[in-house]
Amino acid sequence: MITRIIEHAHVVTVSGEEYPDGHIVVEGDRIAAVGAGPAPAVEGAERIDGTGRLATPGLVNTHHHLYQWATQGFAPDGTLFEWLVASYPTWAKMDAEVVAGAASAALAWLALSGCTTTTDHHYVFPSGRGDLFAAEIEAAAEVGVRFHPCRGSMDRGASQGGLPPDEVVEDLDTILAATEAAIDRYHDASFSSMLRVAVAPCSPFSVSRELMTGSAALARAKGVRLHTHLAETLDEEEQVAREFGTTPGQYMEELGWLGDDVWFAHAVHLHDADIARFAATGTGVAHCPSSNARLGAGIARVSDLLRAGVPVGLGVDGAASAEFVPLAGEVRQAMYMQRARYGPGALSARAALELATLGGARCLGREAEIGSLEPGKLADIALWRVDGFYEAAADPVLAFAYGRTPPLDRLLVGGHVVVRDDELVTLPQDEAGRRGANAHRRLLKLAEGVG
Repeated sequence: MITRIIEHAHVVTVSGEEYPDGHIVVEGDRIAAVGAGPAPAVEGAERIDGTGRLATPGLVNTHHHLYQWATQGFAPDGTLFEWLVASYPTWAKMDAEVVAGAASAALAWLALSGCTTTTDHHYVFPSGRGDLFAAEIEAAAEVGVRFHPCRGSMDRGASQGGLPPDEVVEDLDTILAATEAAIDRYHDASFSSMLRVAVAPCSPFSVSRELMTGSAALARAKGVRLHTHLAETLDEEEQVAREFGTTPGQYMEELGWLGDDVWFAHAVHLHDADIARFAATGTGVAHCPSSNARLGAGIARVSDLLRAGVPVGLGVDGAASAEFVPLAGEVRQAMYMQRARYGPGALSARAALELATLGGARCLGREAEIGSLEPGKLADIALWRVDGFYEAAADPVLAFAYGRTPPLDRLLVGGHVVVRDDELVTLPQDEAGRRGANAHRRLLKLAEGVG
């Protein structure tokens, strides 16, 4: 068992303690000790000098679409619905090779921004295009991040009143069978799990009531979590009101989709009653500030959600609606957007960092394992360089949150080094970039009927 000791770092546990000259002892995949002052002597341990470094928990990404790395720049000035309509025909042509390349690039990008755990919401499964779900799981294992893929789905195409074209939807029985098979094959509920599966029908405007209730029943029978998009735009709210006579939040309650095993993506347009429902049931929210801004969707009521006690994490969303957005940068984006809307006291740097760490862990049901630096938790640790230019900051947490994200000195996932000196070490960084570019080129050729 390898023992690593980080010493003389500014350690932010997120659980309450902060040590300006602190240490972290890692034994195997667990944190053995965290504290102030010199680290204990441990024979044979690798000692990492944390001088001029900020140690935080690894960041947790609670919403993503990895395949979208291959379609960045589509409908750059469109609303969500306009962007989706422009993108669906191209997404319908993706295959496992495209997903593998896009996932490699997107996951590498996440790791380089301090992410140790990420979800993915993959909901487009064109027939006869290979095993897309397996492709992204293999990419995550290669990059070395903790992975929570969500088996998404759409069963309501344009002919049934939904937004997506019929060619990108599946039928109900196929979806439920494939989702159950994915859980049985991949889901690992163990404490140190690197792979957990969630059930994730796409959205109220692309999914039938039967799929929503069937997915909830399946997830609860299997003991896994539920995820979907909700209340992202006013267009969605108008459609739900027109079709179901409710708000999106009320519709989820009717479907049995509230609970501490559920987290929603976006939740921009919530009513006070929705926030109260979420708080009472422990329902979580993945806040995606850059994507919501890019698509002009609005600013989520994060400050109100937090005051009510709703679990809130951060998500970068897909790379086609938040091009090249780093997860660490969403800490700043979330903080500044809340302040722009509610005033400078709306969200502090430390509260924003908690969204990206312990808040995300709560959304994923893993707060006992990750999200803070505490003895017994998994050794998912980000070590940021706050020397050089960053030394001028009065507070290293502000140096991390307020401007350009500092370089990443180390990233540990379960005690294993994934990033060193701002360079990915599990997969050659340039290779990851090439795979993403090749996925983009391949998908465009497939969409044009070439290859």
